[in-house]
Amino acid sequence: MLWEEETDGDIVEESPRVVDLSFALTSRMLPVDHLHALSRALQAHLPDLVEAGIGVHEIHLAGSQNGWERPDPALGQHLIPSRRSRMRLRVPLERAGEVRQRLEGVTLDLGGFELTLGKAREKRLFSHPTLYARHMRMLEGEAEDENRFLERVARELKARRIRVKKALCGRTTEIATPEGPLVTRSLMLADLGPEDSLALQEEGLGGHRHLGCGLFLPMKGIQSLPQE
Repeated sequence: MLWEEETDGDIVEESPRVVDLSFALTSRMLPVDHLHALSRALQAHLPDLVEAGIGVHEIHLAGSQNGWERPDPALGQHLIPSRRSRMRLRVPLERAGEVRQRLEGVTLDLGGFELTLGKAREKRLFSHPTLYARHMRMLEGEAEDENRFLERVARELKARRIRVKKALCGRTTEIATPEGPLVTRSLMLADLGPEDSLALQEEGLGGHRHLGCGLFLPMKGIQSLPQE
């Protein structure tokens, strides 16, 4: 864990370059580990998804922090989406209309599980001092050494002139891919200035955006960070 004293700042800025598209969805059930299948299915309709840097958010339902145990794929359990469930993509603003047109009404095949996309809402990105990524790809040796992971993250941020004041790791997970599991860890960054906050939301961190990695979301407080 990296932690420095908090600074004051209430300025809120809006991204002029990137938005989240939030699609209504219909599905009887989905695999818990669905990111690779979802990304691959989307690429049939958006062939340049990876090259364009479009981010694919994990379809996230209620978690155990809300008093409900998240399904365990190792036990053969699945996600049961509700009418409020959404499929979200982070896209350049100039591509938003095209992406909506290509995906609204489409039925995707996620390894035998059908997912039909409805109308999309455009959600603007705003600066927030505390951001959270559900998945950050870990390199060799970082799963066993949290400090090694945080030190690399700090170096990558420093190279982009983003200063890390507060950083906290959460749980480790694996994303199944044909090349083998992609090991990830959740990450919270706090006390970010408006420009740095927007840069992280717009550009992400660490690659594999098409598999849900390095995509930052605003977070209200440290108390809701999932732990191992």
